[in-house]
This record gives sequence, structure tokens and C-alpha cells, in this order.
Amino acid sequence: MVSHKRPINLALTSFSYPPMMIVSILHRISGVVLFVLLPVMLYFFSLSLQSSVSFAQLQSQLTEPLYKFVFWVFGAALIYHVLAGIRHVVMDCGFGESLVAGRRSAQFVIVLALVLSLWFGVVLW
Repeated sequence: MVSHKRPINLALTSFSYPPMMIVSILHRISGVVLFVLLPVMLYFFSLSLQSSVSFAQLQSQLTEPLYKFVFWVFGAALIYHVLAGIRHVVMDCGFGESLVAGRRSAQFVIVLALVLSLWFGVVLW
């Protein structure tokens, strides 16, 4: 009989996560964030189209930090989701499927999404 030492309690912080896995998990999380915040964005959009009074009210609301933060979270999730989605589509087409190319494209997506999200935050605030 072979004795295997199996872990009883897994410490998730002790594992090393490759960038490809991080990109994939964050892609799913950003999709959930987009799904949750889409009704809020549609509500903002409907307010902007109802009348000039509701448009002015929306403009004043969007100057408040909470509304700006919600808008930024939606924009950052959209930026990340689009970039990671493009990466997935390109890889599905057969490009960049090697381990090295997958790691580099994952790192590129993470860095570019961070830069664009920060830029969006600066423009928004």
C-alpha cells in the first residue's frame, strides 16, 4: 500500500498562480461586475434621455464620489473584459497558444487594463 501525504487544509495563499489563470479568473469576475452594474448604467442612460431636467439632475448626481466610483468600476470592468476577451478570441483562433506566448499575453492584458483603468479614473475625476 502506498502512503500519500495529502493536504488536509489547503492554504490558497501558499499556491503560485500563473498569469494565465489570473487573467481567466478576472475575466469571469469582470463579467459578473458588468452583469450586476448594467441595470444601473441603463438607468443612468434612460435618465439622460427622458428630459432636459432629468439630464441636468443626472449631471449633478454624477459629480458625487459614489456615482463616479460606480461609473469607474463599470468602465474598468468593461476595459478589462474587452481586453481579456480579445486575448481569448485570438488564442481560440490558434495564435499565441504556447506557454511563453500565453504568459506574455496575459501579462500584457493585466498591465494594459491597469493603465487604461487608471487613465479612465483620472479622466473621470
